[in-house]
Amino acid sequence: MENLLLEFQSKIARIPLAIQRYLIDQIDLNNRLIAIKGARGAGKTTLLLQLAKLHLPISSSLYVSLDHLYFFENKLYDLAKQFNQFGGTHLLLDEVHKYPNWSREIKLIYDNFPELHIIFTSSSMLEIYKAESDLSRRAVAYDLKELSFREFIAFETKQKIQRYTFSEILARHNEIADELLNEIKPLPLFDKYLKTGVYPYYKENETLYLQKLQNTINLIIEIDINAVEDLHYETLVKLKKLLISIASSAPFTPNITKLSEKVGVSRNMLVQSIKILERAGLVNELYKDTSGIGILTKPEKLYLNNTNLMYALAKENTNIGNVRETFFLNQFKGLHEINRSETADFLIDKTYTFEIGGKNKSKKQIAGTNSAYIAKDGIEIGFGNIIPVWLFGFMY
Repeated sequence: MENLLLEFQSKIARIPLAIQRYLIDQIDLNNRLIAIKGARGAGKTTLLLQLAKLHLPISSSLYVSLDHLYFFENKLYDLAKQFNQFGGTHLLLDEVHKYPNWSREIKLIYDNFPELHIIFTSSSMLEIYKAESDLSRRAVAYDLKELSFREFIAFETKQKIQRYTFSEILARHNEIADELLNEIKPLPLFDKYLKTGVYPYYKENETLYLQKLQNTINLIIEIDINAVEDLHYETLVKLKKLLISIASSAPFTPNITKLSEKVGVSRNMLVQSIKILERAGLVNELYKDTSGIGILTKPEKLYLNNTNLMYALAKENTNIGNVRETFFLNQFKGLHEINRSETADFLIDKTYTFEIGGKNKSKKQIAGTNSAYIAKDGIEIGFGNIIPVWLFGFMY
């Protein structure tokens, strides 16, 4: 354990604090068992270490990744027991899905060491409440999204810009845009974000970023999905084939019969595979009505999860109109209810209709529709029910 403590101290000393993710202020550290889920590359490890450095007693905290060599010969439970005996108060566990029987041992740690607080991260694939041991009454779960446009601006310019709620944007988007224009030039930043700014690691090497993103996609399918689903190699190959098929056409209304023939799986397996890719943070499903959606309900429209995935996978087939829609859906996902609209592109919270388009987009699509808006690309400031699409990247 001594070596693990020394490694933790070294990591804490190096972790930067200048830029912090939106979720860091939302986590209630009074809870004894906290789960932070997110796709590979979203920044879970950095968030965990920043939480420790900012808000936890370093002298009685320990961070360890569960794919560490230490666990080849040692049990997590035994580490927690020893740590508790030495006065430890906060155990930070990274990548729990890579450790066999993780849920059983965490449950035992939680039950047997009431002085110990546990914060763990996992792949977005992990269904915590369906794990082998019931953690639903114990764990409080948070989802870490990829970088918002607002957070990307912080990475690029070191400027800290406040968040704006959806209601605030609707009510005073002109005023907000005018204030932001005094601080940033949004359009060139937005163009860069759409192509290469969704995952924090883009800063490591911007030239090779899309290639690294392709490698990340492979790791998500081969390691993260497989760690949770335990699929055969042939199935993993078909998941990759399905993702490429979606990328070449997204967003689109899937023909399940044709798509299942193309990928080489049954209809039911195809629908299940789409849902696996969504849980992994690779695709987004869209429905007109989310009530009554079951495990075998086919999506009415399919998107890639974010715009960077489009440029990494679709490449020359990437269409700017599709990019705008993908961005809009991604920024709302998990924050507001978002459905397919009967008359336009999206329906937010079953009330607000949105059509997404370029700067020359007309209002024809939403004519006669109540609470309807145009989210336009290529404009710095809007007017009336016309709102710059980039402004919806400031909601988290």
